[in-house]
Amino acid sequence: MKAIKKVTSLTAVFFIVLVAVMISGCEKNAVDPNNMTDDQYLQAVISGGYDNDYTNEDNIMMQEYSDLNEGGAVPDNEFVPPANPYDSLFKWGRRITDVNRNYSITNEGDSLKYAIITTTFAGTYNIIGYINGTKDTVSKPYNEVLKRQVIFKRIARTEYPRKNWRLYKVSILDGETTQPQTGSALVQITKVEVYKNNSSTPNYVFNGPDFTNTLFTTKLFGGEGIPELDRNDLVKVKIYTTSQMQSTDYVAFHWAKNAFGFHRIPFALESQTGSGPYYRIYTKDFNIYGNHRIGAHNAYFSANTHESLYDNDVSKFASDMVGIPFKVTK
Repeated sequence: MKAIKKVTSLTAVFFIVLVAVMISGCEKNAVDPNNMTDDQYLQAVISGGYDNDYTNEDNIMMQEYSDLNEGGAVPDNEFVPPANPYDSLFKWGRRITDVNRNYSITNEGDSLKYAIITTTFAGTYNIIGYINGTKDTVSKPYNEVLKRQVIFKRIARTEYPRKNWRLYKVSILDGETTQPQTGSALVQITKVEVYKNNSSTPNYVFNGPDFTNTLFTTKLFGGEGIPELDRNDLVKVKIYTTSQMQSTDYVAFHWAKNAFGFHRIPFALESQTGSGPYYRIYTKDFNIYGNHRIGAHNAYFSANTHESLYDNDVSKFASDMVGIPFKVTK
């Protein structure tokens, strides 16, 4: 018994020493945020956020992947399966398999840093529908490029980048598919209007087609910050599009996953003029969820050609997207 105890004790000591060596090695190889350059630190904030506080506008950029990766085909909110499923859409959604981020950072003096962020998603749009009453499933490979402009402002002059820089301005997100079809070549969102609580005039108007030209100054620097909504607000959104397609496009609002899964609601066509190109207005009324998480989020609006979702030809998928940051305050 004594020999066994001795061996066991030696094993325990060896294990403790091994763990200590591994921890020491990890510490030496770990990335120390204080050893980053300013530009490396700003890239880290863009990708991973500034802190864990959702009310902080500095965290708005990091949410795109988790917000948009639906993991496959999911139903729209308020979806009711058709009684006679003839040439109808059942479920659809992105599955993101690759993410690539490119940063172009330029300086204005030593107090402002301008960053253009280009994010490329690759994966498949998974679609389940009915053709002639028979259920059909198709996966359409796609690339989607999202762009956003942000500006950081110096607040201190220390040796630590985290203490020196904060988000000064952030733009609307602008995106489109580049494969298999270029989104804006077939359908493009040109304006978004937001009405709150039955207002007769829009509370917010955002003009495109390049929505990255709209920047919001954060409250940290005395600006109005990103658009604000309250829980239980009644919201009407109007989406203006220019389309080359005779068939009505599929316009939808996407928002982040929560305990109830991903969320997406299609818009209704309100009006149409033109005969190619077609100028269309889509609308949707909805309430801000009563238990919506307080903090800064993104609202995503997409316009997809009809054949993107109703045709099983994998070469036909074109989508245009706008992502508007907003904050739920109370």
